[in-house]
Amino acid sequence: MDHFELIGHVHQQVSNGETAKTEDVDNSISVFNNFGTKKFPQAIIIGVKKGGTRALLEFLRIHPDVRAVGAEPHFFDRFYDKGLEWYRNLMPRTLDGQVTMEKTPSYFVTKEAPHRVFAMSRHTKLIVVVRDPVTRAVSDYTQTLSKNPGLPTFQNLVYKNSSRGLIDTSWSAVRIGIYAKHLENWLQYFPLSGLLFVSGERLVTDPAGEMGRVQDFLGLKRVITDKHFYFNQTKGFPCLKKPEGSSRPRCLGKSKGRAHPHIPPEVLLRLRDFYRPFNLKFYQMTGQDFGWD
Repeated sequence: MDHFELIGHVHQQVSNGETAKTEDVDNSISVFNNFGTKKFPQAIIIGVKKGGTRALLEFLRIHPDVRAVGAEPHFFDRFYDKGLEWYRNLMPRTLDGQVTMEKTPSYFVTKEAPHRVFAMSRHTKLIVVVRDPVTRAVSDYTQTLSKNPGLPTFQNLVYKNSSRGLIDTSWSAVRIGIYAKHLENWLQYFPLSGLLFVSGERLVTDPAGEMGRVQDFLGLKRVITDKHFYFNQTKGFPCLKKPEGSSRPRCLGKSKGRAHPHIPPEVLLRLRDFYRPFNLKFYQMTGQDFGWD
């Protein structure tokens, strides 16, 4: 067994819960310093769907002190019965001073999620990427339509009763955007200071500025700055500049920046009226005006 195989072997023992003796490898190498340990995430991007969570995660991963799971674990909404150890095992290994993260946007609207996250750790930092709920709903619909072309029109789904213009709040594309209601659920367990609200719009128009706020919130050095971004005219949002040693810049995939279908302006206006009081309540609760009206 050569030197690296030996480290891997001890590493395997450690991940199986056995204690590793440093001298098993050699005195100059500490297994934990080499590989780190799997920790519960200290920060979670909990929402919202179609708000810009993937962009935020990809931008954050440039930071040398951020280690994040690529796929959405869905632990606190779908797989909670698998247990906390299963969840921790999904996490990447981190060294001291690094932040473990994951993102699952459906947590924000899951009734049980706040209590479950709190039970894991009351100190978990929570990030919510929010976006104008009207454009978010259209984006959500567009995504579903791309997977299911036989879907009824947006206006058929958005109204409970079109003659009276009543909005159907049971439709998830509408329900997700009632941010104030979902936030109340989280504030029963977490202080407002434990949540950061990122503007999905500003993530596009001023990615470096918004990433500055995120890094401060996570207690990280401001490493991600405007030198990391360029604006892609075709897609209509920022992309990461080419990292050293990589052949091309990193832009979000084909599924991002889809063209939205045409929706009658009066339908969008009606939806905007519906959201207005909820938006104002959300601005009041967060102390931030997102400028959606």
